[in-house]
Amino acid sequence: MSHIAKSNLTQAQLDAHWMSYTGNRQFKKDPRIIVSAEGNYYTDLDGRKIFDGLSGLWTCGLGHSVPAINEAVAQQVKTLDYSPAFQFGHEKSFQLAEQISQFMPEGLNRIFFTGSGSESVDTALKIARAYWRKKGMGTKTKFIGRAKGYHGAGISGFSVGGIPANRTLYGQGLESYHLPHTQVAGNEFTKGMPDQGKEKAEELLNLIALHDASNIAAVIVEPMSGSGGVIIPPKGYLQRLREICDQHNILLIFDEVITAFGRMGAKTGSEAFGVTPDAITMAKQVTNGVIPMGAVAFKQEIYDTFMDTGGPEYMLEVPHGYTYSAHPIACAAGLASLGEIKKQGLIQRVNDMSPAWENSVHQLKGASDIVTDIRNYGFAAGITIAPVDNEPSKRPFQIAMEMWDKGYYVRYGADTIQLAPPFITEQSEIDSMINALGDTIKKHS
Repeated sequence: MSHIAKSNLTQAQLDAHWMSYTGNRQFKKDPRIIVSAEGNYYTDLDGRKIFDGLSGLWTCGLGHSVPAINEAVAQQVKTLDYSPAFQFGHEKSFQLAEQISQFMPEGLNRIFFTGSGSESVDTALKIARAYWRKKGMGTKTKFIGRAKGYHGAGISGFSVGGIPANRTLYGQGLESYHLPHTQVAGNEFTKGMPDQGKEKAEELLNLIALHDASNIAAVIVEPMSGSGGVIIPPKGYLQRLREICDQHNILLIFDEVITAFGRMGAKTGSEAFGVTPDAITMAKQVTNGVIPMGAVAFKQEIYDTFMDTGGPEYMLEVPHGYTYSAHPIACAAGLASLGEIKKQGLIQRVNDMSPAWENSVHQLKGASDIVTDIRNYGFAAGITIAPVDNEPSKRPFQIAMEMWDKGYYVRYGADTIQLAPPFITEQSEIDSMINALGDTIKKHS
């Protein structure tokens, strides 16, 4: 059923927007237009309620149209709509930085604001290079990412990222190398952290031997690989990366754009998996997706290195930042979002509901022989779907579109269906979505 006739959009308007990470040709033949959102549901052009099975884009754990955030944003617009990001400040940025630091592991207490997760990654990588130059080790410029990793859409992010479809079109990026992913045979249908795969961390030693630690600035990984298919770290894997980085004087960066602020049933993925990196990138949940904002939390020693070598006090210690760094409206949204996470006890709620979520998701194991793997942790899950016609993405796309028609928004990416419901989701909503997904998958057997 085409929805073009129901939309007020003209064909010229549809054509004008070159949409991001979207099959533009297919979408513009039959646009999926969202008109409003409240709680755990979107409303489309037909007036249908669509359950938000991915929390926006891993962004809206509090649900949509949260009164406390709406009020904070409205008040901020009327009070201070913009403040220069360089050389001047406003109170809410300092208040929010302190609030964020309370969610971070001990010692990661210096917060640099950005406008998105992609900018957060770029900032972390730039600071890593600059840090080593400040330490007199300017040859440490290379980065190590991981296969199936996703670190945003900037040139640095695609360079350290490891999803082939996000890399091949653009040619040479920054000088980067990649660890193997940890989605290994034998771990299929594991509930939570798999037992096998820790040994994949040892590949870091081979990369260090080949390129030498004197040339490597940082290793960057997602604690849980989200866009790559919800890949859960094996037991001991992240700890081993930490050990190797310490032994070879390499910074360890966790990209927590998805995992920070509750998704894992903990304040951060670092807390959930028991490993403290040298820096954490974040975005998405910090404002509940209401206003674009990102940040990087750095450990004290990195910050102190720049302050101690900054020259005269009036000089810039780091010539880096963005027009929208610490935007007043984004800071207001961030303070309200983090305040609501605390007030409603949502991190504990995710932790408490995770076992039931896990059991519900793994009921799909027997739905069809095209379900070849299920992975989960916290309020996140990935279901791998067997390819058809040698096209790994075809079935997931078809399943996601049929789920939309049934009233459920789920994400398809490569060969997976990805799920990440809002933190406020009820068990009845989980059951409804999983039952609908099971029926849809069976249809494609």
